[in-house]
Amino acid sequence: MIIKAKNISTYFGSKCVHEDISFEVQDNEIFGILGGSGSGKSVLLRQMLMLEHFDKGEYEILGKRLKNISDEDALFLQKQWGVVFQYGALFSFFNILENISIPLVEYTKLSKNDIKEIAMMKLKMVGLDESVAKLYPSELSGGMKKRVAIARALALDSKLLFLDEPTSGLDPYSSREFDELLLSLKQSFKLCVILITHDKESMKNVLNRFLIIENKKVGFLGNVEALQEQNPRLYERFMQ
Repeated sequence: MIIKAKNISTYFGSKCVHEDISFEVQDNEIFGILGGSGSGKSVLLRQMLMLEHFDKGEYEILGKRLKNISDEDALFLQKQWGVVFQYGALFSFFNILENISIPLVEYTKLSKNDIKEIAMMKLKMVGLDESVAKLYPSELSGGMKKRVAIARALALDSKLLFLDEPTSGLDPYSSREFDELLLSLKQSFKLCVILITHDKESMKNVLNRFLIIENKKVGFLGNVEALQEQNPRLYERFMQ
């Protein structure tokens, strides 16, 4: 088990966002967090990344409990995961090689040559040519930017990858290419992926299991086949 969330409740002032949310994420699994607009999907993701508070319950990630976590354990976790937020968040004033190198510069003591070599390897890993390394984000297509963001997120050989709406803004062809890349990386590197998405094709194509948040609680937890059989209403809403 990579992640365990138990009885998570979240309040913003008097407003309840989550009530007793529980789920587990297994090793080498692509796990989805689904829900309507304003259901608190991104809040859950940010809580797991230690960027947002939770009021009740507990998260355990890679054996570390997040409530009252020590600085040492927090740093350990940050080195174990990669994150790609909705718009990729590449630095426009850095070229692609420099963008991918950021985690290596921040968290390692590797030489410049070693960092460059690893960054180039990560670029190839996501299916981009070496010639892309010297370009800037403004010179790339939306799909290429997403690939660079993945390369940067996996620069430290992360065990965990958090993705927030990764196919947002992409055309259908680029979205399916991204799905194929994700499945390939999962298989090749035994990744565990936590994914927020509204893309119905991605839901069907890449998710092993998923959580649906409905009315602040867990509306469903399982796979597509189980959802279709157990809750036709939610299946129609999210998968068709």
